[in-house]
Amino acid sequence: MARRMPERTSIVEEIIKVVQEQGITVVMAAGMGYFIFFIWKYVTQQILPALERATITTIALIDRIRMLDNDMIRMDQKINTILELRDIEEEKKGGN
Repeated sequence: MARRMPERTSIVEEIIKVVQEQGITVVMAAGMGYFIFFIWKYVTQQILPALERATITTIALIDRIRMLDNDMIRMDQKINTILELRDIEEEKKGGN
């Protein structure tokens, strides 16, 4: 006696069988549930870590910009002081 191999059914045939047994609304609801789960999983595993890294980089860049702005303000004050001292020296030389 030869053993009989079970017939293989394709995925499409299985989906059609489930639709016939359960109805299109149940199958579509299950498919939508899987789609929502897939999107949620992708967002939490791929997008959120990338956003956290981008946020850290943005904060670091903002700190550097503030530091450079403070440096520019200090340099501007020093240049103004030097120019005022130069004007005072020129007035002293011109007044004598």
